[in-house]
Amino acid sequence: ILVAKNHDLSNFECIQSIEGALHLVFQGGQLVSDMHTEPLLPRAELQQLGWLVVREQFLGYWHGRPCFAVEIDAGIEPDPMRFVRGSLYQLLGRVDDGLFALAGRAAQLLAWERDHQYCGRCGAAMVVDIGERAMRCTPCATINYPRINPCVITLVTRGEELLLARNANFPGKMYSTLAGFIEAGESAEDTLHREVREEVGLEVTRLRYFGSQSWPFPSQLMLGYFADYAGGDIVCEPGEIADARWFHYSALPQVPPPSSIAGQLIRHYISELTRE
Repeated sequence: ILVAKNHDLSNFECIQSIEGALHLVFQGGQLVSDMHTEPLLPRAELQQLGWLVVREQFLGYWHGRPCFAVEIDAGIEPDPMRFVRGSLYQLLGRVDDGLFALAGRAAQLLAWERDHQYCGRCGAAMVVDIGERAMRCTPCATINYPRINPCVITLVTRGEELLLARNANFPGKMYSTLAGFIEAGESAEDTLHREVREEVGLEVTRLRYFGSQSWPFPSQLMLGYFADYAGGDIVCEPGEIADARWFHYSALPQVPPPSSIAGQLIRHYISELTRE
């Protein structure tokens, strides 16, 4: 996908008229997708269905075709024999990473526009700026850009053992890596040390950056790290961590899929261990 630049937005009305345009359709924050195809609806089909579009964001190009995120009116009842509504989690592992990233971008942009209808400074109505990705208040000139919340996500290791934890608020028996939001004034490394200490009571050393992933639940940018165990005993943070323990790489519990950066951290570390 080629992400939209400012000059693309200035040609928005022209791009809208292209017959080959594709759409990711949302309703009330949920993705509306055809059960039999990819969740991209051609413009001709969207027009044929007659759904009332209440907001639309240009995303860029998907395999050379202009692509839009659209939100349809809450009162519309899509045909349940053809369409299904759900969160973006339903796409994990079902579509390729590029399409999942595109759907995540769509969800975030629609939520951003929906949540910034009025100016937080003066209360006036905001308008979509056609020159850049922004919501603008004409009376007081306040500008709001799409918000991204940076987080760190960390796989702590001790030789052939991986520290994995189960979040107290997450259903099921999945264990994952530790993660937390970067607070004002912190570096990513500061956050990593603080989160590991708060969540499981351990100290870490030798931090190594792995990679990043946009995580649209609702608008995180996950910065992935490896860290070595440096000391301490596991003490789970009440109300946050239900359980945390060391697992040998050959006897892991249920872990996140490889489509998530948590799953990638785990699989990459094991691959490096077994390669030696």
